[in-house]
Amino acid sequence: MLRALTREISPAISNCELEFLDREPIDLDLAIEQHRQYQACLTELGVRVEVLPAAPELPDSVFVEDPAIVLDEIAVITRMGAASRRGESETLARALAKYRELRHIEQPGTLEGGDVMRIGRTLYVGYSRRTNVAGIQQLATMLHPLGYFVVPVEVRGCLHLKTACTYIGDDTVLANRAWMDADAFCSLKFLDVPEPRGANALQIDDTVVMPAAFPKTRELLERSGFRVRAIDNSEMLKAEAGVTCTSLIFETP
Repeated sequence: MLRALTREISPAISNCELEFLDREPIDLDLAIEQHRQYQACLTELGVRVEVLPAAPELPDSVFVEDPAIVLDEIAVITRMGAASRRGESETLARALAKYRELRHIEQPGTLEGGDVMRIGRTLYVGYSRRTNVAGIQQLATMLHPLGYFVVPVEVRGCLHLKTACTYIGDDTVLANRAWMDADAFCSLKFLDVPEPRGANALQIDDTVVMPAAFPKTRELLERSGFRVRAIDNSEMLKAEAGVTCTSLIFETP
């Protein structure tokens, strides 16, 4: 069974961390409704959604993808590059401890889950403003005995690797190649997005969930044979987010 951990939105989300976008007002009520619709979409696609309460003092805490990486055998609690976000890990770790043995990234390593794109037993990990070499090395050392391979990927011009590219199945990566080192993905096919921020998508079985804000990318996906579910996440986009970062999805018995 696919399970998703999500968290309700902090009322302080307008104070979220931003790296590459100018700050815009975020409509909290609309953001809450859009997040509810996102959770409903996951449920409709067969995912069992678990909702954690809001953390009012942590503006970015709805973005549960960043504090943890959940694999088949373990969950890795990251040490986030944004120091203001490190308090998010504690409650998420408690929630994940019911399902996985926990491991931790330690100082001086930094690693954010938005920089980790998994394809089978390979983890492509973005070297970005939020994830450093020490964090990538720790992850590789931790996972190698479990049979995983970690491939570093340089990220430029955007927040995380999964801002620049996401795996959508069929050996295909939806990508904005200007924002990352495409040479790291030697055996995969690229589907190049016509809209710069259109590369963040969430694959659930045979469906690709993506923001409704990028209609040209949706048309490209559908023309390429993918089944698409577009959702309105306009307020999350203002927070430099996408559709992958507001859930942690993993298999449970």
